[in-house]
Amino acid sequence: MAGDTEISAEAGGGRARPSDVASQTARALVSVRELLLRGEFAPGERVSELPLVARLGVSRTPIRLALERLANIGLLDVNASGGFTVRGFTASDALDAIEIRGVLEGTAARLAAERLTDSSDLELLRRWCKQMEDLERLSLDSFATYMDLNESFHATVVDLARSPMLRRTMQHAVSLPFASPSAMVFPTSGMAIADETLAIAKEHHRGIVDAIFRRQGTRAESLAREHAVIARRIFEMSLSDSATLSRVPGASLISV
Repeated sequence: MAGDTEISAEAGGGRARPSDVASQTARALVSVRELLLRGEFAPGERVSELPLVARLGVSRTPIRLALERLANIGLLDVNASGGFTVRGFTASDALDAIEIRGVLEGTAARLAAERLTDSSDLELLRRWCKQMEDLERLSLDSFATYMDLNESFHATVVDLARSPMLRRTMQHAVSLPFASPSAMVFPTSGMAIADETLAIAKEHHRGIVDAIFRRQGTRAESLAREHAVIARRIFEMSLSDSATLSRVPGASLISV
């Protein structure tokens, strides 16, 4: 196959090692996803393999595999001819994606509370919560730190649910850039309600940790789902402010 020949040549001859293909595919996946999120391709635009090979310096087979994975997570559509086009989203699509993520996170929090066997398992969750508490304001200077801590907090809740099935479903749900737990952190950091929003988010985090510790599954689920409402609110507000909307990950893919 042509793609295999390209990879073999890059690897120094012989059959390409699976690790080489996997490494190039991962690099291609990240690179193409970034191009999509930066608006390098418009919704409905065809994404061809050969121009990406030249642009990214990655062989054709990894590019093809990366495009297939991006189609699998919903950022690309597969054409009848086998090619790929950029998927566009409506504002309703984005809101639904955030809603679905909130439902899954609520389930994760409930299972975490029901399946907790040792309170020491909450140590990591408490650590992320405390470090976010130490951030007094959500600003352009602090949003990156808060975003990383927030992602860690949400991922740890899913880990505590002890459900591989839920983890796989969650990974798929948050693969859309505007649906991830921290998607609205950067847009919020430039808004007048940044301090108020941060205070509410911190209160939700404290409540989720406490509910899991007390094995209060229903309360944990309710708090986690309410927490996602913050993201919905920020996104809805951004729809009337082009500057704020431009800070939403994947905004170029959303038609308003």
